[in-house]
Amino acid sequence: MNKALLKNKQILIGLALILFVSTIAVFAPLIAPNDPNKIDALNKFLSAKGEYPLGTDQLGRCVFSRLIFGARYSLGIAVPTLLALGTMGLAFGTAAAYIGGRLERVFLIVCDIFMAFPPLIIVLSLVGALGQGLEIILAAVIFSMWVWYAKVIRTYAGIERAKDYILASKIAGCSGLRIVSRHIIPNILPQCIVIVSTGIAALILMVSSFSFLGLGFEAGTPEWGAMLNQARSSFYSHPRLVIYPGLCILLTSAGFNLFGEALRDVISPEEASE
Repeated sequence: MNKALLKNKQILIGLALILFVSTIAVFAPLIAPNDPNKIDALNKFLSAKGEYPLGTDQLGRCVFSRLIFGARYSLGIAVPTLLALGTMGLAFGTAAAYIGGRLERVFLIVCDIFMAFPPLIIVLSLVGALGQGLEIILAAVIFSMWVWYAKVIRTYAGIERAKDYILASKIAGCSGLRIVSRHIIPNILPQCIVIVSTGIAALILMVSSFSFLGLGFEAGTPEWGAMLNQARSSFYSHPRLVIYPGLCILLTSAGFNLFGEALRDVISPEEASE
């Protein structure tokens, strides 16, 4: 499999984009030439020049520095949130699939109820009831989306549970916890990685969309979606302020999507061909 991964150009391109954005996020303070939050009203809407590689925005802030720090905010929110979603999905999905019976039926009913409503509607409803704030946004996203991962993982775990080696493990006297942790989860983990890697792009877009609506981050935060929101008023006069963060979101999402889809093709070629 390692040779197949290294030979797949789509995986290499996606991985290169991911590593590029991740490196920028980690070393943002060293890469950014200016303070991303420094306001200079005398230098607003400057064109690109030495001190400001991509010019300045409507408040005289360095656009390039804000884009650099935007990678830290976008990935710093999206990656931990998706890891929480993946962990919850793996725990609930494998438990429901292994135990089965009435618990599995109740689990599927709960999933169907949650999935009947778009996550955006649930998040906006919770924000309206609980108030704005980054913590509220993240909790609402996890609350609204965990079933989407849990139900898919439950399907993979159910297929694995039906295999003969699981029955042999039960006959050998292995406990349910051991079977799940030593056999089922390790065997479905590659598929779970694929789900997480493709879902990260969607979550980046979702977090950016909430920032675009003015929810979650404080005013002035150098996050890509927030930058789009702040640049709306000057779109016709200075479209570059919209284009730059939009391209950052596009390239980051494309990197994770390319990597995840190519990884799926390598791990489960029969699923990709359906």
